[in-house]
Amino acid sequence: MTTVLQLVALAFVAVAGFAVVATSDPRRQAITLSVFSLCLALLFVTLQAPDVALSELAVGSAVVPLIVLLTIRKVGGR
Repeated sequence: MTTVLQLVALAFVAVAGFAVVATSDPRRQAITLSVFSLCLALLFVTLQAPDVALSELAVGSAVVPLIVLLTIRKVGGR
């Protein structure tokens, strides 16, 4: 059963990673990067690494997209 969950989580990570690469708009790419980080956190939980999952959840799905969006906002005005 755990192997099935790991494979499903890995499939989610692959699809979300492709979505990040396929997105051309930087704002949408930041949002899909956040979804990708959520999928990675799910994968880490299924691999029994909750500490890594919590770190990925905090940094990958909150801080990095926020910094990217703030940078786009700052640079986009020029």
